[in-house]
Amino acid sequence: MEEASGNRAAALEAENAALREQLQAYETITQFGSRLVAELDLNRLLQAFLEGLTQLTGAAYGAYFEKVLAPLGAEAAQEGWRLSALAGAPAEAFTRFGLPRATALFSPTFLAQGVIRLDDVLADPRYGSLGGMPRGHLPVRSYMALPVLSGTGESVGALLFGHPEPGRFGEREERLATGLAWQAAIAIDNARLFAASRAEIAERAKAQAALAALNDTLEERILERSRALMQAEERLRQSQKMEAVGQLTGGLAHDFNNLLTGISGSLELLQIRIAQGRLDDLDRYLRAARAASDRAAALTHRLLAFSRRQTLAPRATDINRLVAGMEELIRRTMGPDVTVEVIPAPGLWATLVDNNQLENALLNLCINARDAMPEGGRLTIETANRCLDEAAARAKDLPPGQYVSLVVRDTGTGMSPEVAARAFDPFFTTKPLGVGTGLGLSMVYGFVRQSGGQARILTEPSQGTTIWLNLPRHHGPAETEAEPAAQAGSAPAPAPQRHGTSGETVLVVDDEAPIRMLVSDVLSGLGHTTLEAEDGAAALRLLRSATPLDLLITDVGLPGGMNGRQLAEAARALRPGLKVLFITGYAESTALSHGHLGAGMRLLAKPFTLQALAGHVRTMLAGSAAAVP
Repeated sequence: MEEASGNRAAALEAENAALREQLQAYETITQFGSRLVAELDLNRLLQAFLEGLTQLTGAAYGAYFEKVLAPLGAEAAQEGWRLSALAGAPAEAFTRFGLPRATALFSPTFLAQGVIRLDDVLADPRYGSLGGMPRGHLPVRSYMALPVLSGTGESVGALLFGHPEPGRFGEREERLATGLAWQAAIAIDNARLFAASRAEIAERAKAQAALAALNDTLEERILERSRALMQAEERLRQSQKMEAVGQLTGGLAHDFNNLLTGISGSLELLQIRIAQGRLDDLDRYLRAARAASDRAAALTHRLLAFSRRQTLAPRATDINRLVAGMEELIRRTMGPDVTVEVIPAPGLWATLVDNNQLENALLNLCINARDAMPEGGRLTIETANRCLDEAAARAKDLPPGQYVSLVVRDTGTGMSPEVAARAFDPFFTTKPLGVGTGLGLSMVYGFVRQSGGQARILTEPSQGTTIWLNLPRHHGPAETEAEPAAQAGSAPAPAPQRHGTSGETVLVVDDEAPIRMLVSDVLSGLGHTTLEAEDGAAALRLLRSATPLDLLITDVGLPGGMNGRQLAEAARALRPGLKVLFITGYAESTALSHGHLGAGMRLLAKPFTLQALAGHVRTMLAGSAAAVP
């Protein structure tokens, strides 16, 4: 009886002890939770939370891993975990092994799938798959891990506890950890909100301080900014210089190919003459080769010696008469899709300019306008007398006075402000590589400036382009005894001729005298008569004459603002059906118009053999009709 009574008393005492322990645990959770909620510093909160929970659960060591959220707008895969608090162990005990990996043992915790409580982690098959405890790892047998969830159910962290002895974590420890983890999540949310608010307040204070400092140092910062802009401008100028040098290398390659053609061709002809026993007049080939080699030695100096200046032959000119003489050529060059309108000013003053250069400048502007109107449009050429006072002259960078204006206006694609600002720069072009050299407008600008005038551009994207050439008035009548070269029927200056026996006449255009000589000699040997011209202007004078021509052979890269492709177009406008053979040291695409050669046109790249030249000429003339007048 007494024994039964004693057992009941013992059972009752055990039950009371369990109730007291449970009550104490709840009180501990409540008190500890109140402390956590009151703490607003996140780092202190996490450390105090972990140390208290490690002590309450009887763990030897604990760790809290905080979830690092992905930046706003980034993918969830950029989220991660970092060790935020440790208890019972130095940081090296964890960091030396890196963060826990997403294995079968750790994944449930980091994926917020529930609590893991193991009496002996070494006996658990999930841990066995890791290959055992690594050397130097903390001794862990008892293991408990649980996620920390926010009020919205999202994972904000993970708790890991360990003990070197097995069986140390039971249901009581799990309930304590789970209850405190829930309260800790609330405290963590509060601390984060507080930190964010404090950061926002600090940021606002910083912005206000920065604004005050900005007002205090505004003048100094403006000066500093001005200096920075000047330095940036200088760097931009240097960059543009380097860009121009880079573009110039294409021209240098062209010139080197010209020189190589002159040297190799002279030596080839020399070899042929010696083999044939024709030893007379060999010095001319030696002199040509020597002259070309001397020019090659000095070619590198062109990078430093580049200049737009040229020798001009100005005379009193009536621009209305000059434009009228070129009108038919311009209309043919523009083609049927472009309407050409010429508006001459009555009583136009004379101006002192080089007629040939002005013709080249006008034709260059018209061809550029045509290229800006691929679908067709309207080209207007207008002249006017203008009187500029000091204000108007200053705006146009000219001295006050009287000027004659030549205006070329198109309805094409126009230019952006950035392109218009560089349109007159040497070597600047918006055309595809090989199609434009970037020298046409630059030479127009240089010619007008050298003539005492100014060139101006007014343009907007999709609104067309207007270019003014303002030239000083010449106080005197225009010359009338010699009509401008553009006039139909004007007699060209005598050109070098070589006569053959077959009757065909070929015009050879190249700025390299040795190449003209070699080509003419080959053609003479084939029985053809040759005419020579060193640039587009000289060639146009011959093309406008009554001399019959069967073939035009022209270099693509010609001086004077008109390249070989433009010369060929002008030649075809004056003499429809004229056959054209391009010889070029540039890439083959340079001679192409809109991506292909026209009918009756061929291309021969420098350096070429004289046999190749002869073969092209024979093939082109074999199907030729009568000379094109």
